[in-house]
Amino acid sequence: MSQGKQQLLSLFLASPCPLCQRSTPAVLCPSCDRQVRQCQTTIPCDRRWNDLTILNWGHYEGSLRQAIGSLKYSGQREIARVLGAALGQTWRDHQPTPRPHSVAIVPIPLHPAKLQQRGFNQADLLAQGFCRTTRLPLYSHGLRRIRATQAQHSLNRTARHQNLAQAFAVDPAQIGALRNTTVWLLDDIFTTGATAQAAAQTLRNSGIAVAGICTVARAIAAETQGAVPTISPSQGTGTTQ
Repeated sequence: MSQGKQQLLSLFLASPCPLCQRSTPAVLCPSCDRQVRQCQTTIPCDRRWNDLTILNWGHYEGSLRQAIGSLKYSGQREIARVLGAALGQTWRDHQPTPRPHSVAIVPIPLHPAKLQQRGFNQADLLAQGFCRTTRLPLYSHGLRRIRATQAQHSLNRTARHQNLAQAFAVDPAQIGALRNTTVWLLDDIFTTGATAQAAAQTLRNSGIAVAGICTVARAIAAETQGAVPTISPSQGTGTTQ
């Protein structure tokens, strides 16, 4: 009788897997979870991108790409908890910074218009899962996006950097606290590094140290291209996707 009640309760609590629609009590069904984890990289830490260290969990392909798309465009917010925790475990396994107690996590922000349209910032949701795993402090509003920009995926490499000039600003209320830390940015995808460098430059212009960026996925193009061009101070922000 007890086993029957447990099975009935599991059935009642089950919900459709956001990737395949099979009923599952977890966020992802076992099959989709396994396929997503097959996209995990064996080399998560890369110091080749100018003065930013890149820590990423997986390759932007297959089921991981589908999972990120379901999060961003289908409103499957619970996926962020799974992917954020996975990225957080990668941080714990590799410890890319020697002084983790002084680290602050700042998610890449959305412009207010985009945030209102989508209803959430996927980078912030991922950062929440990441920080629950790592126990690092999260500054969700450390950066603001003050200029609406064109979608990065529609632009070439040079246009991505120009598109992000003057796009970010540091929240004045957060500057004092962030100056006492070393910031790690966090985003869903790393492509050319344009967004990361723009955000990093903005923080550095305010006297805030930036060590790198954590991303759930790294695009294949980003793994084969050369270093990201440096953004001059006159361009304001210079930078991820």
